[in-house]
Amino acid sequence: MTTLTTATLYGALLLACATAGAADLTIRVDAVKSADGKLMVAIYDNAATFLRKPRSDLVVAPVTGSNTVLVKDLPPGDYAIAVFHDENGNGKMDANAFGIPTERIGFSNDARGNMGPPGFDSARLSLPVGGASIQFSLH
Repeated sequence: MTTLTTATLYGALLLACATAGAADLTIRVDAVKSADGKLMVAIYDNAATFLRKPRSDLVVAPVTGSNTVLVKDLPPGDYAIAVFHDENGNGKMDANAFGIPTERIGFSNDARGNMGPPGFDSARLSLPVGGASIQFSLH
């Protein structure tokens, strides 16, 4: 084998190994009522940090109706997604005096809580090596 062929083969192997542990997640968020403000997307990877400290977060310019967000290169595993529509663009989820959100929110699996937000297990999705697509609505 020539040195060039060996180097090319080695480079291809390194590239394959570097991306072997990464998967893409396509998130479709439905029922977005306006194009005002921002969609705030949070990705959680465990119950202990759910709704407290996301593994990663994204800010997306919304469109009325359905919005698609592509999250690239996540390690395969379990995740829960939370999205809220920050219509007034103040960077936080507004709530009334009782702590009930006044801006539209949604969770993976269309999970809903009882007297509060859903738990991690209700919103949990499994991301395989090949990636996945999910869809849920804002309420």
